Amino acid sequence: MNPQANLIFITSLLLGTTITISSNHWVMAWTGLEINTLAILPLISKSHHPRAIEAATKYFLTQAAASALVLFSSMTNAWYTGQWDITQLTHPTSSLILTSAIAMKLGLVPFHFWFPEVLQGSPLTTGLILSTIMKLPPITLLYMTSPSLNPTLLTTLAILSTALGGWMGLNQTQIRKILAFSSISHLGWMAIIIIYNPKLTLLNFYLYAMMTATIFLTLNTIKALKLSTLMTAWTKVPSLNAMLLLTLLSLAGLPPLTGFLPKWLIIQQLTKQDMAPAATLISLLSLLSLFFYLRLAYCTTITLPPHTTNHMKQWRTNKSTHITIAILTTMSVMLLPISPMILT
Repeated sequence: MNPQANLIFITSLLLGTTITISSNHWVMAWTGLEINTLAILPLISKSHHPRAIEAATKYFLTQAAASALVLFSSMTNAWYTGQWDITQLTHPTSSLILTSAIAMKLGLVPFHFWFPEVLQGSPLTTGLILSTIMKLPPITLLYMTSPSLNPTLLTTLAILSTALGGWMGLNQTQIRKILAFSSISHLGWMAIIIIYNPKLTLLNFYLYAMMTATIFLTLNTIKALKLSTLMTAWTKVPSLNAMLLLTLLSLAGLPPLTGFLPKWLIIQQLTKQDMAPAATLISLLSLLSLFFYLRLAYCTTITLPPHTTNHMKQWRTNKSTHITIAILTTMSVMLLPISPMILT
């Protein structure tokens, strides 16, 4: 892609995200969401492969429908209350429509079908943007409207997302699809706590974005898209492959790694809200996700694939330094000691 065009699209992404997260008026928030959608489409389809064009089409149709629902929700609220302020979403019907619209934008169950297909058809760098930056504006809208949302509906969506994200990721061999179902599962953890402690949702999102960025950048460096290529990737950058193992375990939420911190705090907060059954259920359902994280981690450690593979081992290792990946990996693995500072 032309560097100037690439710069314009990335700048538009940042602009759309900034407009949405800093606006108080529903029309401005909708404008930012539309700018984001139009800016990411060329990045998804830049490979000119039929799969990429299909992914871009699916993404456009889903996001356009979700943005229309956001506008419809805000107009319904303005019709009944006379308020266009985002924080004044008080009408129950508007709140229900907005929850559905943001679930569609994020990829929560039952509006999750588009996300694995779009991520599978996108390059790794675009997949990173889809999994992190593009999720920030909808989560911000949820954050600002959280006092008006229906707790039962969000809890149901969250538990279903955690269950389906883990269940459907079990039989995948494409790493991008596994990461897509991982994202759906993590969004369930964010949705279940947003009404009771919105700041904890943001903390969860920031840590998830950091760990996901580490994994996507590492996979882009070692050029691994499937489990079969991941099995032979250790010959390219052995140290990076070893750190990928730790980052995957951190994303799974195993102590004493960073990914354990948000799950620990969410379970603690749910227990304080007398929601111990929900906390127990979502913890048990996260074991499904743990299975495919462990399978990915296992594939990074083996030196000889169990089956014949057509991918050649590269014995000439890559000596280039990756300072960004090194910093992100360190933070993705070793941030748990800061938890006492957060709790105080």
